[in-house]
Amino acid sequence: MKHTEYGWTAPDGLAFYGQVWEPDSAPRAVVALVHGLGEHSGRYAHVAAALVEAGYALMAYDLRGHGKSAGQRGHTPSYETLMQDIDRFLAEVDKRFPGRPRLLYGHSLGGCQVLHYVLRRRPQLAGVIATGSALRSPLEKQTIKVTMARLLSGLLPTQTMHSGLSAAALSHDPQVVEAYVADPLVHDLATPRLAVEGFAAGRWALEHAAEFPPVPLLLMHGGADAICYPDGSRDFAAQVPGDCTLKVWEGLYHEVHNEPEKAEVLACLIEWLDRHVPQ
Repeated sequence: MKHTEYGWTAPDGLAFYGQVWEPDSAPRAVVALVHGLGEHSGRYAHVAAALVEAGYALMAYDLRGHGKSAGQRGHTPSYETLMQDIDRFLAEVDKRFPGRPRLLYGHSLGGCQVLHYVLRRRPQLAGVIATGSALRSPLEKQTIKVTMARLLSGLLPTQTMHSGLSAAALSHDPQVVEAYVADPLVHDLATPRLAVEGFAAGRWALEHAAEFPPVPLLLMHGGADAICYPDGSRDFAAQVPGDCTLKVWEGLYHEVHNEPEKAEVLACLIEWLDRHVPQ
């Protein structure tokens, strides 16, 4: 397996960090990863190893305000800015793997971004994977908190707040939780602008799910996910008119790829890839 680092600079001057894991020979396809809130691409090295062993490359980047990328922690000027970041990410994918089939894979906040991106941009892809997507969350029942966030988004959009994400709700594996808490590249920060834009994007994606283009879609979710509710993935899948596979892993928490059952989860992902990526 080959591992390389790369980067690019956005038009607003922010420097982005990314990394690539690939087989020694040409990959069958490239899986382009968009990670979740507060984390970074380095937490997916084990996912990359499984994909590489199966003949795929994994290419990832740290979101603006995350990991080794620049920017205020947990902030974005707008959701459209995040979509433009994915534009540039896919351009980097094409630059490094010209002509290879590409798939977008997002988790949590990244899952919502990927679904939103495909609905808005309708890019040429071999497939889409979204796990633990931030389509429905506890925020839906916290109307006062949402109202305050909307007010602050207009008045103090860059005010740093704690995201409230519970590390214990990520995985049943205590080592995963301990590593997450101890990771210096992980943060629990979000600004009112990111919170409001992300909440609105999830609702918009659900409202427009029936417009999902004819691209194979795999949705996976932990049935006991208390961070992003599995009903979001269920509701989205029920509206997709084309090839959509929904797998709800009963009893699993938010990061299905980091649960004790992760080998089974990754095997399911690779089996889906093998069925949908041309030989």
